[in-house]
Amino acid sequence: MANIPKDLKYTKDHEWVRTTGKDKARVGITDFAQKQLGDIVFADVPTLGKTIESGDVFGTVESVKSVSDIFMPLTGTVTTVNENLNDEPELINTDPYDDGWIVELTVTKPEELKQLLTAAQYEAFLSDRSE
Repeated sequence: MANIPKDLKYTKDHEWVRTTGKDKARVGITDFAQKQLGDIVFADVPTLGKTIESGDVFGTVESVKSVSDIFMPLTGTVTTVNENLNDEPELINTDPYDDGWIVELTVTKPEELKQLLTAAQYEAFLSDRSE
């Protein structure tokens, strides 16, 4: 079973969100997603200062199996990118919720958080898919 931390919010596209302040959030892909992808060899992430709408593609992860789009769960402006992924994209595999985070952003539409899944809802979503 996938690791699904209770304190995060999730999307049906397998991204996670950790709020880190009043209007700040950190985004990455879930443990389930990284397992589906296999060994990640490259992460293409957005530029600092770029404003991205909720639901838009904001980057890609390339694994030995495929290239997959990453969708932005919240509208906001990218304030930090995880530079460690340039040299160690496998951090997404080994620690998707901490060292393997992808971007931090200033959230411009905090009401969108209400549209994300709780850990329990995401777990149920994964269970429904496997039946």
